[in-house]
This record gives sequence, C-alpha cells and structure tokens, in this order.
Amino acid sequence: MTATDHALELVHAAAQAASDKLAENIVAFDVSEQLVITDVFLLCSAANDRQVRAVVDAVEDRLRELGAKPVRREGERDGRWVLLDYADLVVHVQHEEERSFYALERLWRDCPAIDLPETVTSGRGE
Repeated sequence: MTATDHALELVHAAAQAASDKLAENIVAFDVSEQLVITDVFLLCSAANDRQVRAVVDAVEDRLRELGAKPVRREGERDGRWVLLDYADLVVHVQHEEERSFYALERLWRDCPAIDLPETVTSGRGE
C-alpha cells in the first residue's frame, strides 16, 4: 500500500504553506506501510515559538482551502512541537531544538521519502 492521492495532495499543499512561512528542513515520508493510522508524515522546523505558530497557521489555512480540517491538534499552547492530524496526513511543526532532540527522520528513515514540489525550497537548503 502507498499513500493515497488525497494524502499526496494535502502534503504538497502543507509543505508549500510551510515553505512560504520559511520553515526549515521540510521532509515528507510515506508511512502507509508502517502505520494504519495515517499515510504521510510531514516534518518541518522553525527557529522560534512564534514562527512555529505562524507555520501551523499557514498550513491550517491552506488545507482548509482544500476542505481539510484537522481531526486532532496537539502542542499549540507551548509552541515547541505542534502536531496537526488530518487522518491521511500528520504534520509535525517543531522548534529546531525539539527537531534535533527527537530526530523523527531517524525513526522513519526506512519509509520512502515523498518528493515535494520544486517551489518548496527551504527543505533543500536553497
């Protein structure tokens, strides 16, 4: 099983929204073979709590335009690691320190990476 077309549409839109708010290290993994609860993880980081919130707001706004609403949201109050669960897609927006400490990429490195649109630049160090 691979990620659904709907999940891919959501992850591309969410990644673009995060990139537009200057999120860093934007990566996506197809976790559909490993998890039954979701198809895709999107990971990105921000330099401070305020930027984490800005990225979260941008992702939510963009996905709302596509008719998607999160079924669960966690971590908003602290602004260090916010998780947005859209069922097919789970977005992790982390402060750089949490990103480094928890290293989710290491946990999911066996899952296939999802190619993001060329306009999503901050994940590529451009």
